[in-house]
Parts: sequence; C-alpha cells; structure tokens
Amino acid sequence: QVPLVESGGGLVRTGGSLRLTCVASGSTFSANTMAWYRQPPNPPIPGPGRVLVASIGTDGSTNYIDSVKGRFTISRDNAENTVSLQMNSLEPEDTAVYYCNGFDSTGWAYGVNRWGKGTLVTVSS
Repeated sequence: QVPLVESGGGLVRTGGSLRLTCVASGSTFSANTMAWYRQPPNPPIPGPGRVLVASIGTDGSTNYIDSVKGRFTISRDNAENTVSLQMNSLEPEDTAVYYCNGFDSTGWAYGVNRWGKGTLVTVSS
C-alpha cells in the first residue's frame, strides 16, 4: 500500500487556483508534522531536489517559503488523514510536481525517504 497519495494537480493559467490533497496511511497522522514539497519537472542533476514549500505542525502551526506566503495555505484534517494545499494566484514559477510527506518525533513517518508519485501542477503564462 502506498502510504502517501497526492492529487489535485492540473494545468491552470497564471493567476488561477488549485487545491492539492494528500491522503496518508500507515502512521499516526495526528502525531505527524506534515509538509508539501515540490520539484520542477525535468530537474537538473545535480540539483536541489525536492524543495519544502509549506509545513503544518501537530498544533496547526504553519510555515511557508517566502515565495508562496500570502498565496498558498496548508491545512490538515486529522479525522480524514489528509493534508491539503490551497494555491491561489499561481505563477509559472510554481510549475512543479508536488509531493507530501510527514515526520514524527523519530524522523520519517511514512518510511525513510519514501515518497508518493506526486501531482503535477503546470501554470501557463
């Protein structure tokens, strides 16, 4: 069973919106800090790899990278084991494959460096 399944990506124009959802399984979701990462398609090798975009703690506290502050909102639903990313005012620079992951007090919550397939977001200019 794949522990992390992302969905909601698609093709939008600049200024558009998308909502990404990640369903997590196989760990105590409510005890995990959850995060969204992104990686441009066809990334350079070597390169930075997946970049942290936003995270949400077990207490609901959130953090964002500067480039998405005020445009993206991360949220979680512990009853449904889901973490979402509402993305507004999208820009071409947001084009990437988006992944979620989670961490508990011991480290990776869903397997060491284990990732889902991600969901592709493409923003056209």
